Parts: sequence; C-alpha cells; structure tokens
Amino acid sequence: MSAGGDGKHSLNVSSKVRLPRLSVDQYVKGVRENNRTVLAQAITLVESNSAAHMEMAQEVIRQLLPHTGNSIRIGVSGVPGAGKSTFIEAFGTMLCDKGHRVAVLAVDPSSTVTRGSILGDKTRMELLSRNPQAFIRPSATGGTLGGVNRKTRETMLICEAAGYDVILVETVGVGQSETTVRSMVDFFLLLMLTGAGDELQGIKKGIMEIADALLIHKADGENRTRALIAKGEYNRVLHYLQPATAGWETKAYMCSSVTGEGIPEIWDVIGQFRETTMKSGGFEARRKAQLLDWMHSMAQDYLRATFFGNPQVAQLLPTIEQAVASGELSPTSAVQQLVAIYEKAIRND
Repeated sequence: MSAGGDGKHSLNVSSKVRLPRLSVDQYVKGVRENNRTVLAQAITLVESNSAAHMEMAQEVIRQLLPHTGNSIRIGVSGVPGAGKSTFIEAFGTMLCDKGHRVAVLAVDPSSTVTRGSILGDKTRMELLSRNPQAFIRPSATGGTLGGVNRKTRETMLICEAAGYDVILVETVGVGQSETTVRSMVDFFLLLMLTGAGDELQGIKKGIMEIADALLIHKADGENRTRALIAKGEYNRVLHYLQPATAGWETKAYMCSSVTGEGIPEIWDVIGQFRETTMKSGGFEARRKAQLLDWMHSMAQDYLRATFFGNPQVAQLLPTIEQAVASGELSPTSAVQQLVAIYEKAIRND
C-alpha cells in the first residue's frame, strides 16, 4: 500500500481495471434489476484499487444501502480436505430448489498473489454456477486499503441489493481467514472430517470457539459410523467451550453431500439460530458491532497506508530496520524516530 504526503490515500494501482463507462444510476439500476452483467461490473468497480473507481463505488454503495441487510450471511470454513466447495454446491443447490437466491463469495486474505484456489472453486461448483438462482464470485484481497474486509463486505452488500437472500462466504485460506469471515457473517459453520480422535489434536481451540455449528462432512458409506463417533467426540468438547454466540449452544452435526443426508437439517439449524438471536436481539447487536469493527479496521488500514507510504518514512525505513535487526537500535526508539519524522513531514505539508 502507498500513500501520498498530502494525507490522502493513494491506492495501489499496479493492476489497472478497465470498466465500462456506466453512470452511478446505471450501476444501481442494473444491480437492483439483478442484471448479472452489471452486477459483476459493480463488484469489479468495488474491487478496483483506482481512487476514481473507489469514489464512484462508494456512491453506488450509498444508494444501494437501503436495499441491503435482508439476507442471512453464512461463513463456511473447514479443515483441509473437508470438502467445503462440495458442501456449498450441494447446500446452495438445495436452497435454490427451495426458492432462495444464493450468492457465494470466496475469501482468502492470506494470499494476495495466487488468490487461493478461487478458480478451482468455480470449476468444482460447476452445477451451482449454472443455476440461474445462484451467483458465484471470488472476493479479491489485493492488500489495499480495507483489503478483504472492505471488498468482501461491499460485495456482500451489492449481492443483497440484487436480491440474494442467502450469502455464503467461503474461506479459502486458513488461520486469519476464519476470524476475518467471522467478523462479517451472522452464522459461522465449521466443516470437519470423521475420526474425531485424530482431528481434535490438530484443531485450534480458538477456531472451534468461533463456530456456531460444527458439521462432520462426508458422513456416508463406511464413514457414517465414524462420523457418528466423531459427532459425539466434538459435542463433548463443545460442552466445555464458550459459545460463539450468546444464548446459542454450538453443537456438532453430520451430513453427506453425496447422499444429501443432513443437508436440509443444517438449514433448519441456521433457521433456528436466526429466530433465536432475532428474539434475543443478538442478531442485530452482532451486525451493529460488525459495522463498527469495519469502520475501525478501515481507519487503521488508512493510517497504516499513510504512515508507511510517506516518502520521508519510506526513505529512512530500510536504514532503521537494519539498525534494529543488528541490535544497534531498540524497536521502541526506532518507532519514536519514525513517528517524529512522519509528524514533521505532516506539519510541513
């Protein structure tokens, strides 16, 4: 990220985005009418790193805001090999068959170069991607102002304004991606595998603590018995963990995307979650807290960009880094020097 000395964020435009010359009104009208071409173009506008595109995108978002917030936002994560894309295709297809409109967003904040396995996800979700009731879109990160947090959230709002009432946010990476997605969804679903005794050793307690439900996937054939055992093991562990959502008890369930068993039941669980948290006020409280978290993270990203992008700071940074690495300068003294240089540069401007 870079920033000019004038205090305005100068975004990374290394990858220039060519967009059709649509007006704000045309973007808004196209999204509201669920014109899939305009919808895709509006998301590209939001993802663009161009300052001019960003300004227009914010006006589009502003006009679409009254038409957002009417979906259930579901985060889907899982251990490697758990079959997230297979599950999402089966789950999304079932929801489309029930009359819902489903948007799938893939997120990988850990990768700014390869963008994870997004293209592979679209290929694996071939059936769902052809469904007229579904919309699948990778969510770019790019390491720019707001990064995955801003772009995915705004893409989600655009999809809601287009009439998609179920938003599935799939984490492609691991680690950071789970907590990032947790901060922008209503319900967080963690996919697990059979053989709980083995998997429990490799699962961080923190990941289980942010889940609203654990779903043992691939519970078919010979795996079904093992899945039942795993379900019991996970439920015993969950009993001692703090629930991710106040007033809701996180439990383990099982399903198979091959046979379809358990897929409708997990949708019922999400429905119960929504009803319970709406009655308690937790649903609205979480969304308000997420908006404030979004605002604070954007402010932090902006300050980080302006600080490290300042020409004087950027010029001196390698020398100070070398002094810290060699032990000639303490990290605290280094920061004090950099801040003094930055504040002097700001005053002179």
